[in-house]
Amino acid sequence: MFDMMNMMGKVKELQEKMKEAQESLGAIEAEGESGAGLVKAVANGKKQVIKIDIDESLLNSADKTVIQDLVVAAVNIATQKAGELGAEHIKKQTEGTLPNIPGMDFSKLFNG
Repeated sequence: MFDMMNMMGKVKELQEKMKEAQESLGAIEAEGESGAGLVKAVANGKKQVIKIDIDESLLNSADKTVIQDLVVAAVNIATQKAGELGAEHIKKQTEGTLPNIPGMDFSKLFNG
């Protein structure tokens, strides 16, 4: 028989775990690089770019368009990896909170 009170408790528990997991996303870091490591970008689990490093040799020899393209590529890689790590983190933090309902993956709610 369906226990509504138990389910409501589980939903509250899920909300609390989800909030904790979201708050900790800022501590997750993912790096993306392009140009054989000449440009590196670091993003956190909230998909915010927190650091960009451009090798000195690239600044001295490449034109502006090349540098811009490499920065964009590195940032895209870093934010994609950060999104994946963030989704994994949310999934681990909320695992076991609600019964396994086919097709319901709450980590996707925060990977967008």
